[in-house]
Amino acid sequence: MARLQLDFSQQPFCYSTHMTVRSTDINASNHLGNDSMISMISEARARFLFDFGIRETAEDDGIIVTDLATMYRAESHARDQLLFEVGVMDFNRYGGDIIFRITRPVDGTLIALAKSGFVFFDYRLGKVAAMPESFRGKFPAVNWLD
Repeated sequence: MARLQLDFSQQPFCYSTHMTVRSTDINASNHLGNDSMISMISEARARFLFDFGIRETAEDDGIIVTDLATMYRAESHARDQLLFEVGVMDFNRYGGDIIFRITRPVDGTLIALAKSGFVFFDYRLGKVAAMPESFRGKFPAVNWLD
């Protein structure tokens, strides 16, 4: 079976935030569980969008996550301080990808890479909406797929 390969070595990251692995994030194998990593990635995405002045939800429109791919490279344990670097890539008319590089700064270990697809969604009409110019303008250097 083919394995997922993520390579962000040529991608710029425009945001970073730190999070500490809690004891409740640890699974039966005594390392950071997949479910907790997904929650931490979601929190990093929310912090990134907030700090860039982007609302994930609004009365009329918002952002919906369409998919998430995560490639684990090393274990992380309780009380590890993790650095989440966040960027964007592959914009199209309706959305794009938010990318994550998760490392443990104390020893430079790469813990995981992740890529989260998103689209803008018009909740009034119940359908995908075009990416607002106000969003696109915050990231002028991002490559476009169409």
